[in-house]
Amino acid sequence: MAEHSGKDVLSSDVEIKGTIKFQKELLIDGKVEGEINSDGALTVGENADIRAEIKTKSITIYGKVQGNVSVSERCELKSKCTLQGDLKAARLIIEEGATFIGKSEVSSGMSVKASSKPEVVRHEDSAKPAFARA
Repeated sequence: MAEHSGKDVLSSDVEIKGTIKFQKELLIDGKVEGEINSDGALTVGENADIRAEIKTKSITIYGKVQGNVSVSERCELKSKCTLQGDLKAARLIIEEGATFIGKSEVSSGMSVKASSKPEVVRHEDSAKPAFARA
């Protein structure tokens, strides 16, 4: 089988019930009900209506997702998307206008310890400030 480098696409007229597994990149613009598992990158198109538990490396959502989402790297919620479900991600980007109903857990390492909290990074200069509070 020949290897291709493009993104695989499930177009808007496709409906799937069951489990989807893929390797690299997948764009879903149709209806899916079930589970989606991958070490790759998932894009949920603006016509998509997904009711599934999703576990991937990264996800970009333009359409509708109902179900829990767990990504090991990056989750991006675009301006007209709707996500209804709990979300776990290492990085989360939410554009203005996106709808997110659920709980989110954002942490720097997804193989997280039981009570880990998001990492707070502060950039501090070694020089003291010119003014200080008393």
